[in-house]
Amino acid sequence: MFAMLLPDRARVPFVSVENMARLVHSIGLPLVLEELAACIEADFLRWDEFDKTPRLASHSAEGVIELMPISDRRHYAFKYVNGHPVNQRRGLQTVVAFGALSEVASGYPLLMAEMTLLTALRTAAMSAVATRALARKDARVLALIGNGAQAEFQAIALQTICGIDRVRLYDIDPTATRKAAANLRAAGLSVTECRTAHDAVEGADIVTTCTADKKCATILTDNMVGAGMHVNAIGGDCPGKTELHRDILLRSDVFVEFSEQTRIEGEIQQMPEDVPVTELWQVLSGRCPGRLSDQQITLFDGVGFAIEDFSALRYIHARVQGTDFFDRLDLLADPDDPRDLYGMWRRLRPG
Repeated sequence: MFAMLLPDRARVPFVSVENMARLVHSIGLPLVLEELAACIEADFLRWDEFDKTPRLASHSAEGVIELMPISDRRHYAFKYVNGHPVNQRRGLQTVVAFGALSEVASGYPLLMAEMTLLTALRTAAMSAVATRALARKDARVLALIGNGAQAEFQAIALQTICGIDRVRLYDIDPTATRKAAANLRAAGLSVTECRTAHDAVEGADIVTTCTADKKCATILTDNMVGAGMHVNAIGGDCPGKTELHRDILLRSDVFVEFSEQTRIEGEIQQMPEDVPVTELWQVLSGRCPGRLSDQQITLFDGVGFAIEDFSALRYIHARVQGTDFFDRLDLLADPDDPRDLYGMWRRLRPG
């Protein structure tokens, strides 16, 4: 599959923002989310095949820049991604990203892609995978706290994959809530715009928090989380950034992607190092239980892990085959004689 786009290895297939958007429109957003979720779940089910490491992070007062590498020994992928909450005040995206998928045997890249839009899609698909595995089967009402760039993708993924039909929205910025409400009503969801986080959570079966501020915040207090709820805490993604009061973690069964990374970046950074958690691949594979009763509180402490990006890149690589949804970048030197890079440079002299 991976070799099909390589008649000229030096000109690397590249999926731009415009082509990514065109591709998703051509397939349809619900189907893309379903297929991405299937790819993620399939890769989590072969967890032991991957060389895994926590992401490499460079922190500053303004935000964080991260590199997320992963390999299954046949293919290697990485994503460059930032998180800069201050960008909202500058008229810039909080998160931007790009990535590559490569062949291990040669080291040559097979695909490069924008991953700002793709990260929103894969994060939503990941939340749906976790929710389908952990929430009550009759869960239909979602409270969505944080109504920024990720919000609509999160709700539509849970609508498509988990069957939610009502969304309760809250954001500290009412314009973000109005934006999300209009978009989600157009997607066929029943939407309630709420004035407080407490109001949004009231009556919800599933709560998803996806706020942006790089700080230890208390978006959900202990009294807001009732028996039988499932919580997707996806906003915390670096040291010093959390969204939940620690007492919620004490009452919940906590599920994570890669515990070695989540203990540094997730909600459980508030807890002792030996606090018990279950990695989601263990639930998906049947090695560990997920939800055991309708009264249980389940918490997916989702920080985003590189396998999800690997899944997204391999999905896009397969989906652009035979289409015009990519360009080719003149990215790699390609001398006629691989030993004569100098000779290639001389031949490329201007004029």
